Amino acid sequence: MESNSLLRTDKELAELYQRHVDVVYRLSYIYLKNPADAEDAVQSVFIKLIQSQVVFNDHEHEKAWFLVTTRNYCKDVLKHWWKSRRVDAKSLPEISSWNGQEASGKMLARLLSLPEKYKTVLYLYYYETYSIKEISEMIGYKESTIQTQLARGRQLLKADLGGNYLERQTD
Repeated sequence: MESNSLLRTDKELAELYQRHVDVVYRLSYIYLKNPADAEDAVQSVFIKLIQSQVVFNDHEHEKAWFLVTTRNYCKDVLKHWWKSRRVDAKSLPEISSWNGQEASGKMLARLLSLPEKYKTVLYLYYYETYSIKEISEMIGYKESTIQTQLARGRQLLKADLGGNYLERQTD
């Protein structure tokens, strides 16, 4: 077996893990609605990283790779025949803090219950603070489609929660 010059050192893998484990877990949890399944997704995504020869241009490219890989893994899990059971969003535990923001159990449950196209763009926009253009490039839809999905997702949340709960942090 020949040596691969693109193999990452243990230190590099540990640094990548520290930088991205929380993002991968949160996105997995949004999709899979189950802590154990989200943990499995984290493990699978990082195994894929170890097995891949992807070279990152910068930290944003890294983060985008992790988000897209996580999303694709979760979609594959959800369409698998044995994953036909779904957990009711009302039975989910509350996550008290995401990205420094307080998130009520009601808000999380509602976000998780939205159709996939809305919860994905809302999550990427508000929690991961990607721009509409960046989300468009990641997901492969036109920017106008992303804007429409954001607007409709906000409307669904606002109608259900009865107020303006989504304010994007700008630090």
